[in-house]
Amino acid sequence: MDKTQSKIQSKTKAALWMAGWLSLMLVMAVAGREATRELNVFQIMEVRSLLGFLFLLPMISRGGGFHALRTKRLPLHAARNLIHYGAQLGWFFALTLIPIGQVVAIEFTMPIWTAILAASLLGERMTVSKATAIVLGIIGVVIIVRPATGEINPGQLIALAAAVGFGVSMALVKSLTRTESALSVIFWMTVVQATAGLLPTLYLWTWPSAVVWGWTVVIAICGTFSHYCLASAMRHADATVVVPMDFLRVPLTATAGWLIYSERLDVFTVLGAALILAGNLLNLRATSAPPAPAKA
Repeated sequence: MDKTQSKIQSKTKAALWMAGWLSLMLVMAVAGREATRELNVFQIMEVRSLLGFLFLLPMISRGGGFHALRTKRLPLHAARNLIHYGAQLGWFFALTLIPIGQVVAIEFTMPIWTAILAASLLGERMTVSKATAIVLGIIGVVIIVRPATGEINPGQLIALAAAVGFGVSMALVKSLTRTESALSVIFWMTVVQATAGLLPTLYLWTWPSAVVWGWTVVIAICGTFSHYCLASAMRHADATVVVPMDFLRVPLTATAGWLIYSERLDVFTVLGAALILAGNLLNLRATSAPPAPAKA
């Protein structure tokens, strides 16, 4: 009885942490749309990186200081974070071109590219469930973008390129976490991305209004602490419980776009998003299934 109650309590805590993740990611999408009204994406990313570095200082202090963050894999850190930086720039830029619900729907193709790269670069096995998820995801993207109509929005291609970049970044993170701590990965992310964006930011700098300064601070807070919420949710429940909750980001973001910006998602975007999410869920369940017992 106690074990059952503990499991229920664990799922409840995971759901609460995921509510925090969903809320922060939703707010960041809106904040990104508002901030890009006055600021270029380089400025937004630079402020996010610098503030994120400040947010990490207490964790660095508790984790043994900067000495504990020394690494022998700096080239891989640099490569991963430059790719992630470009993908994040594309994500913010896509928010200015297409509905935010559509950006998030296309973003969910990231596991497709991660699976392909993990199989080719890291030697992970390509299973039937992974292959099926890839096929469903690609079909979903084609339905959303609809290249046969000849009316492809550049924002859709930018969002897709960002998703591919996130997938490459995730595959490289899998490699890094074999030897590096989570704090080290996040620390070098802020350092590399702040360095990469410094010169473009100084060249393009314009002083934003007080309101937009507020939005950039919101982006930095959401971008930093949303991942803490996700990690905390993972500690309280299995991935099969936590990850499907993230799929709520698609309808929630689409609803926010409708309520705040009067954006409408057509039936093709809804169908494409459903196929992408179905592929992800199929792969997630297959990955978490226990292996079949060996026959005598």
